[in-house]
Amino acid sequence: MRDPYEVLGVQRGASAAAIKSAYRKLAKKHHPDNNRDDPKAANRFSEVNSANEIIGDEDKRKAFDRGEIDADGKPKFQGFPSGRAPSQPGFENAFRGGPGAQQGFGGGGFEDILNSMFAGGGGPRGARGPQNFGFEGGGMAAPDLDIAVTMAVTLEESVQGTEKRVRLSTGKELNVKIPAGVTAGQQIRLKGQGETAPGHRPGDLMITVSIAPHAFFKIDGSDLRVELPVTLYEAVLGAKVRAPTLSGAVELSIPKNTSSGRIFRLKGKGLPKPGGTPGDLYFTTRVMLPDGHDAELEALMQKWRDDRPYNPRSDLER
Repeated sequence: MRDPYEVLGVQRGASAAAIKSAYRKLAKKHHPDNNRDDPKAANRFSEVNSANEIIGDEDKRKAFDRGEIDADGKPKFQGFPSGRAPSQPGFENAFRGGPGAQQGFGGGGFEDILNSMFAGGGGPRGARGPQNFGFEGGGMAAPDLDIAVTMAVTLEESVQGTEKRVRLSTGKELNVKIPAGVTAGQQIRLKGQGETAPGHRPGDLMITVSIAPHAFFKIDGSDLRVELPVTLYEAVLGAKVRAPTLSGAVELSIPKNTSSGRIFRLKGKGLPKPGGTPGDLYFTTRVMLPDGHDAELEALMQKWRDDRPYNPRSDLER
């Protein structure tokens, strides 16, 4: 991917607020729903989301600026060739004394490591005894023949399911079906779609799904959260306002005297859970003043302050 600063059109020294503002503007501009006749819009939208995942996150941004990760969020130095994945979880750490040394190979000695390596990759491929070293009629699957890719989908695509086209480092292109209800970090294995080598079974394609940040929905487990702007008069007088959900806008009643930070819940309007009850959707109000100077509002507030003073910070001043 291109440099994330270049993608979002911001300087390297840009503030977090400037990055957030640039992301929201570009996400809205390139959202596929707003560009139904442009087949390239989805790719631009995905690129914008991927860039925001890097420099919109404080820790990832620091790591990128230090050169520790690349524009795709991958470490600059890995224990395996770029774009390939170990077939045994914890493989890298087993040689560095990290947590994978016990989790990946059962915490045994060098013999256990060899057994795990030659037992066909372990885990999803199935364990085999050390006596046959994983050889089969189709050849042994070499650990470095698997290909690992990360695929970004929109929040809506993760809920409804979609089909994406992916281009691999080998030049091969595949259509990949993303099931409805997929979650961030979920892996999809496509057997035999990895790299090939004489005398070995083809490796697998391991796709890790990431959900691109949404312009206003925030994921909280199976719940969704939205910051809902309301006007000063809506907060004071009460109002019915349109509020977004994944299935379309709804009318939400705002009671009189609603302050910023008040939370409203729509039950069952969050993310679907396989075999379970969907999560909820939470709206947090944010009272917004009009842009620019308003002399009439200022005069009204000055009179109101003089007639009806109150201190919402009294509990903090004890």
